[in-house]
Formats: sequence, structure tokens, C-alpha cells
Amino acid sequence: MVRIIDRRFDSKHKSTVNRQRFMRRFKQQIRKAVSEAIHGRSIRDLDNGEEVSIPARDLSEPILHQGRGGIWEQVFSGNDQFSAGDLINRPLGGGGSGGGGKGKAGNEGEHEDAFVFQLSREEFLELFFEDLELPHLIRTQLARVTDYKTQRAGFTSDGVPANINIVRSMRGALGRRLALGSPYNARLRELQRELDDAIAMFGEDSDEVRELRDEIGKVRAKIDNIPFIDSFDLRYNNRIKVPQPTTQAVMFCVMDVSGSMDEERKSTAKRFFMLLHLFLTRTYEHIDVVFIRHHTVAKETDEDEFFHSRESGGTVVSSALVLMRDIIRERYANGQWNIYGAQASDGDNWDNDSPICRKLLDSDILPWCQYFAYIEITSGEPQNLWREYEKLCGTHDNFAMQHIESPADIYPVFRELFKKTIA
Repeated sequence: MVRIIDRRFDSKHKSTVNRQRFMRRFKQQIRKAVSEAIHGRSIRDLDNGEEVSIPARDLSEPILHQGRGGIWEQVFSGNDQFSAGDLINRPLGGGGSGGGGKGKAGNEGEHEDAFVFQLSREEFLELFFEDLELPHLIRTQLARVTDYKTQRAGFTSDGVPANINIVRSMRGALGRRLALGSPYNARLRELQRELDDAIAMFGEDSDEVRELRDEIGKVRAKIDNIPFIDSFDLRYNNRIKVPQPTTQAVMFCVMDVSGSMDEERKSTAKRFFMLLHLFLTRTYEHIDVVFIRHHTVAKETDEDEFFHSRESGGTVVSSALVLMRDIIRERYANGQWNIYGAQASDGDNWDNDSPICRKLLDSDILPWCQYFAYIEITSGEPQNLWREYEKLCGTHDNFAMQHIESPADIYPVFRELFKKTIA
């Protein structure tokens, strides 16, 4: 058997092939380590890499070795902790026949040596978002130029044979032959007239006629010697790089800050918005974020005021949706934006206002949105706003709603809202 090991290094002197093979082989262990790391960090720190450790026992290869065999018993003196059948932990120093005492200690509770693996930012996010997708993603042409594409731009006299334009080359060759042969053709017509006159005057066998026929033969030979096609005639398709508009999106964050929304619920909503923004940045080059706070009155704010202002009051949700509708019409209704909306509330709304909210979403907001997600942060029964919004689920496939009871529900709910659909 012949084994070939690829030891080529990339620019950072790390074997890319071996790294990819390692991640494929231990993907389950790495995914578990990433999941544990996510629970231990804030969403603000989510857009970073991660150092994960894999227990040495998960990296070991299965082997066959000689055992003592048979059934045997052993009595340990001074035992006051264990009974028959109990498992005895390894010594704290990593003792045993297989331990070398080297490497970094793991945190798995068995005091084994662990393999420490550094995930890059892209690898970390790829594992986190591997089973998610943006629904109704539409790439539209936008004014912001951040990329380039190659396109046809006329012809050039230099190039590779694969890019030869045959029609253009033949047209050039025909023009060249006509231009070079024009004087000879004029001379040939003049000699033909002189030949006709000489035959009429001196006869077919005269010296003047023979001289004219020899001259005509020389002129025709010169015309025939003009090349059918020359390297000068060759034309190649020219390709240049031109600015290519990339995609951009706008993300509306609508949050209820009424008196019934306590700080814990507001904090949960903030974390959900942060996670959604991070998710969108993986798809779009440029993202505008519009923050809308509301109680009885809606207000567009900056990020700091959105997250930290203490202004509060009653609850009229429609004021926020009216403001969102007006902003879409004024700034983002030109067909160049992918519009996403996320609304967080405890669902407690003025009863007469909830039907108005449903109508605003149905007729004025959802037709413009790629996706709109409503999360109701409450531990009790669904509120009146939830019951009104339920009527939209059957008629709009770009609308979704979920319950969040605690911060621990953020990730499961987020994955449910943006899970991949099976075609």
C-alpha cells in the first residue's frame, strides 16, 4: 500500500488539508465544544474565534492489547469510600501507563490531558450557523459598489487563441484585402480597356496585345499574392473588470419599552437583535440598522438610546409599525434593499390597537419585507397581540412568530425562526 501525505504549507505555515481533515473527523466533538462556548459568552462576543479543548480519550485510536484475563478480585487496604463495582477516578497527576504528563489539562473532570484546538472566526461562525439560512433571500442590484465583475468590452489586437473573435477577424481581413487590392484592381481595369482597344486596332496576334496580356497577368498575380488572412487581422474578445453592485439590507429592530416590559425582558430582546444582526452580516456586505422604541409613542433612536434609555409608558404598538412603514416608504422603497424586521414585545397591548397592528403588517409592511419575525417575551399565556398576529401566519410565508420565556430560549427560538427548509 502506498500512502501519500500532503505536507504543503499555506502562507501561515499550517497544513490546510490536514486542518480540514481534522475538523471533518472530530466535527461532533468540536460542535459540542462550540455549543458549550456559546453558552459561556455574551452575544457581543459571538463574532470571534474560540479556543476549544477536546479530551484526549476522544482523539485516541482503538487498539488491541493483552489483558490480565479471567475473573479476579483485589482488596485495597484502608478503603472507606468505594464499594464493589464503583469506578475509581484517575490520579490527579495524570498517572497511568498511557500518560506522559505533557500538554494542557482538560476541563472534563477526569484530569486527562486535552488537545487544545483554536477555531478561527469563520470556522466558529460556520459551525454556529451551519443549519440556518436566510429565508426569501433576494439579491438585488444596489448603488453601493464594493465588488467587481468581468465583462466584455470590445476587441483587442492581443490575446490568447481561445479568445479569438472569428467574425471580427474575417471582417478585418476582408477590409485589408480590399484596401491593398484597390490600386491593382484599378490598374487591372485600365489595362483591360487598353487590351480591348489594342485588339480592335492591331489584332489578336500583335506585339502590343501580348505585352498588355503579360502586364495583366502580373497585376493579377499581385492581387492573388495578397494574404487571405494575416496576423494583423486577428481580433480578440476584450474583457475588463467593472464595478459590480453588491447586496445590502436594512434591519428594523422594533422593541416595546412600556411599563410591562421589565429590564430582564428588554435584555432578552437586545440579545435577540444582536444575534439577528450578526446572522445578516454573513449574507450582506452592507447593513443599515433602524432602531424603533415605542410605548404609547414610537421614536427612532440610535443604538445607545435604544438599549439604555429609561423612557417608558403605556403600550400602543401600532405607533411603531406606522413609523416603520413611513421609514420604508421614505428611504427603502426603491427596490434596492432587502428589508428585514424583528419585533420584540411582551404582547400586552391596548385591545383596540392589536387589530390595527395586524392590518398594518398585512397591507403596508409584509409586502415590502423579505422576512418579519415577532417574538413574544412572556412566561404566561399568549397576549392579545399574539392572537391577532396568528391570523397572518397562514397568509404570509415571510412572517413567523415564536415565544421566548428566558434568555436560554433565545438560541432555540432563533434556530426555529431561521431553520433551513427542505426543498
